[in-house]
Amino acid sequence: MHKTTLKIGVAAVLSTLAFGASSAYAAPAAAEAADAADAQVAAAAAAPTEVASTASVIVTGTRSSGMKAENSASPIQVLDAASLQRTGQPDLIQALAQNLPSFTAQAFGGDTANLTLSARLRGLSPNNTLVLINGKRRHGTANLAVLGGPYQGGAAADLNYIPVSAIDHIEVLQDGAAAQYGSDAIAGVINIILKSNNRGGNATVSGGGYWDGGGRSASGAVNFGVEPFENAFLSVTVDSKYHGHSDRGGIDPRLVDPRNVANIPGMTQISGYPYLNKIQGDAAYHLNVLAANFGWDIDANSQLYSILTAGRKEASAYENYRLPNRVPGLYPQGFSPKEEIKQDDVALTIGVKGKIADWNTDISTTYGRDKSRIGVADSVNASLYADTGASPTEFSAGAFVATQTTTTLEASREINVGWSKPLTFATGLEYRVDQYEIQAGDPASRYKEGSQSYPGFSLTDAGKHRRTNKAAYINFAGNPIPDLTIDLAGRYEHFSDFGSARVGKLTSRYEMTPTAAVRGTISNGFRAPTLAESYYSATNVGPTSAFVQLAPNSPGARLVGVNGLKPEKSNNLSFGLVFNPASNLNVTVDVYQIKIRDRIVGSGALYGSGGAVNSPAVVAAILANGNVLDSTVSQTGINIFSNAVNTRSRGMEFVATLNESYGTYGRVDWSIAANYNKVEVTQINQAPTQLMPQTLLDKTAISNLETASPKMRVNLGALWKIGNWTVNLREAIYGKSNNYDSEDGAVYHKNEIKMRAITDLEVGYKIDNAWSVAIGANNLFNVYPNGINPALLADQRAALDNAAVTVLPSFSPFGINGGYYYVRANYKF
Repeated sequence: MHKTTLKIGVAAVLSTLAFGASSAYAAPAAAEAADAADAQVAAAAAAPTEVASTASVIVTGTRSSGMKAENSASPIQVLDAASLQRTGQPDLIQALAQNLPSFTAQAFGGDTANLTLSARLRGLSPNNTLVLINGKRRHGTANLAVLGGPYQGGAAADLNYIPVSAIDHIEVLQDGAAAQYGSDAIAGVINIILKSNNRGGNATVSGGGYWDGGGRSASGAVNFGVEPFENAFLSVTVDSKYHGHSDRGGIDPRLVDPRNVANIPGMTQISGYPYLNKIQGDAAYHLNVLAANFGWDIDANSQLYSILTAGRKEASAYENYRLPNRVPGLYPQGFSPKEEIKQDDVALTIGVKGKIADWNTDISTTYGRDKSRIGVADSVNASLYADTGASPTEFSAGAFVATQTTTTLEASREINVGWSKPLTFATGLEYRVDQYEIQAGDPASRYKEGSQSYPGFSLTDAGKHRRTNKAAYINFAGNPIPDLTIDLAGRYEHFSDFGSARVGKLTSRYEMTPTAAVRGTISNGFRAPTLAESYYSATNVGPTSAFVQLAPNSPGARLVGVNGLKPEKSNNLSFGLVFNPASNLNVTVDVYQIKIRDRIVGSGALYGSGGAVNSPAVVAAILANGNVLDSTVSQTGINIFSNAVNTRSRGMEFVATLNESYGTYGRVDWSIAANYNKVEVTQINQAPTQLMPQTLLDKTAISNLETASPKMRVNLGALWKIGNWTVNLREAIYGKSNNYDSEDGAVYHKNEIKMRAITDLEVGYKIDNAWSVAIGANNLFNVYPNGINPALLADQRAALDNAAVTVLPSFSPFGINGGYYYVRANYKF
């Protein structure tokens, strides 16, 4: 593997520090009413705690008022702001991934997916996790993850537009909740609660980089609160981040092939040879984000509130190197195209909540918009240059635009029905409008085969699509007897494009003793296909291949046996035990099963030419879609989303926290958090005869669903506080993971990552009441995943396939860059 060495002096210091460590966990929590949550958030902003308490009032998972985390009927993990900050990560996705064993972050993506990384919960699609901000639905990204891998199809909310410094705490419901929140909540719900301070604040700066080079990062954030007028608060956060490129790729076999070396004079003299293909590594980005949380108590019974987030990201990622003989008149030394994105994301919520007679009411509207403008730099349209003698080197490849407008009216009240506690009755209505648009690229980007590395979107790709959704729900929660909690919810939804869905959920908890309880849930759910999954169409190219992403609703899709998408449907079961044997010890264990019917997944590579097996229907579909492919490539084909499989996920989650004081030796918060999750494809639903003898899902696609995420992960942590010092240690143990890959669809090779233990360490010092500093490392000992199977690399090198530059598996749950080392300073005012 090609590496450059970045000597970071902090590593020598870190490696000599004694082990102490961190607990990012509270015992799983329950849910809480909004009024109680506001009080808790305000208190936390005034005097934030280091570890979220199981006695905290929370707002996720039930609409009962006053529910505390320790009394939860559903498994919820609560992460406070300090736990997120101590990860040292510059973005929220990575901060969550380090704290939650069931939450796996994407380390690397293909094409534009490398510019908008995503994550998944319980091994399911990123789209199966619903994101809320202060309880309000968050819109998804417009930048769909298209290319194969475990995150294929991801178009969920981009969490990195929520600055960590704006967050008071996060409540993660790890249970199906479609009956309560609607589509997408099959794997769970992430509810981000923002700070609501009306005075004071803090400023944070940090910087770091990878031990083996690249990934240099710098960030700065300020949060401050003001009281714009009496009985009001405005908490504002501004955040700016920079992250640089990294390169962990190997040698592109085209560059060392004897025939190319002989036929391309001077190639071996190019600076950096033979490591000229830099595609396997981080994208570089600048991200600037603003977040504002506002509330005004109009009177004793009503409050006006608003949430605003807005941000811009400019990012670029290297694409495959083009040899000097590709367009020698313009690039005599070859060229490395870059995909670029300018992504603008904005969301605004305005609402009023109050009390009318005995009813607590809440009416709100949330508008979210994400626009991703795709550019190509340092490139060329080879056909345009050959035909006219000229070509731009920069192109506008087009844009994606996704918008969502959600209006909700909710009401709840307590009714005395003779139970040990009053029954909470809640009901609500929701109206949502989703829109998705692809805008065509400029003429030069779509002339014939288009700009190298990323052709512009064609006129047949372009289009604007709309969906409306109407929903209604009811929810009953109460205690028939003092030790028994029952929570029952039902929901009806109607979509303009594919009809109706009816779902329900029953959750119960019984306290056997004051220190032990059992809990369980049975529910069904659904997920509507995103408009991007239904309508995205583009051409994905490499130096030796060109594959068309067919929209499932297109005429070309029907030629290969796919006729649009329908919703996924799920059944969820869970059972758990809760133990509180001492005031400082909490233990929970939950087992679960999630069955998904008609799961939406991406196909494998379906070849029209150049594969071991090719299908005439694939060629016909490409022609029907109006695509013109590069005549110099050796492999052509399609990819497509479909309701191809049924899956079953079975797993267990375990969390234990122990807080102990050792007198003059300080205090240690110990934690263990573990997740076991096994995903199986139980049925393949579609095997179109048009594709025979190929199938929609090859061995690679199946392994991306079943084994690309580790079945087991364990986090061992401790947070040691002594005097002004804080030592935070976390040992993350990742079980084995693997996938299968092939050069031509004939012979598949297994890429396996063995079990790894990743050590994170941070040492902090409080200088005075205002200033504190920290130094730390993620992956302290610079551990890498196992490399790609040598047999696969041999096949790729023999075929002169540029894919051989990928020497580390992109599905690695702890990344491909090795150790990251950082420093941070914080000022509180």
